[in-house]
Amino acid sequence: MEMKSGLNKSYGKIGVLMGGPSTEREISLKSGKAVFESLTKHGLDVAAIDIKSFDHRDTAELIKSFNIDCAFIALHGRFGEDGQIQSILEGLKLPYTGSGVDASRTAMDKVSAKKIFRENNIPAPAELIIEKKSYLPGNLIKPGFALPWVIKPPTHGSSIGLSLVEKAEDSAKAVDIALGFDDRALVEEYIKGRELTVGILENQPLCVIEIIPKKKFFDFEAKYQSGFTDYIVPARLDDSLSRKAREMALKAHQVLGCFGFSRVDIMLDQQNSLYVLEVNTIPGLTSTSLLPKAAQYAGIEFDQLCLKLLESAYEKE
Repeated sequence: MEMKSGLNKSYGKIGVLMGGPSTEREISLKSGKAVFESLTKHGLDVAAIDIKSFDHRDTAELIKSFNIDCAFIALHGRFGEDGQIQSILEGLKLPYTGSGVDASRTAMDKVSAKKIFRENNIPAPAELIIEKKSYLPGNLIKPGFALPWVIKPPTHGSSIGLSLVEKAEDSAKAVDIALGFDDRALVEEYIKGRELTVGILENQPLCVIEIIPKKKFFDFEAKYQSGFTDYIVPARLDDSLSRKAREMALKAHQVLGCFGFSRVDIMLDQQNSLYVLEVNTIPGLTSTSLLPKAAQYAGIEFDQLCLKLLESAYEKE
């Protein structure tokens, strides 16, 4: 099978990297299985590679044992989205899907990402950073902005370790939870309003999707348990606001140096101001995930989307 986009080469053997050792392992296995099945439908030579270790040498040896020509990364969370697996693949001189080492590392670290957003005039919620090495457990925090606060570990996704704090006396417990996952805790102002997300594909923003959790907060259960959340595709926004959200999402993707695809989470407050929350460099990749939903609205079915992402790995070379 010849490459599209004018590239005269075959796809070769594709390794779908899934699972991983992070707290998002189970979600990653679902994404990886969906991608594996999709690429197999195209008649491609595909291997499912379950990554289980944080050890770079062991992981490199595992990948080498499959003798692949290209890696499709379906790893969520640490080791998959933070530049580590990308660094291993570059060491093996293998093309791979998604963003490179530096962009992945920066986007995964919400503290670093927010610094770049501010430098580029992209609005983001106010924050306070708490370092584990200097934090005295049980101390109440004084972030300098009003309650409620969102407290989370800055290098985890899927709302792992995240708390919504409505009373200051509950902050110590929330900080302890976040520091159980990371060396820092990120305390952010809670933006009350509508939660939006914008997928980026081939350097273009897809439609805006509105996320409406049936619970008070879009936590892990709301994200991954069926029936806990409604999705409006596309979001019911006026044209100018929709355009502004899409432009902001694309700018966030670009200033972090992301490549190929991502999904940008945005809050719309009650005054119609937009705030970027984060950029996900490897968003969920099942047929019912948010990036595929937006792609489908643009006329790109899931199997076609997986092929586009695979092709982009070769375009990055």
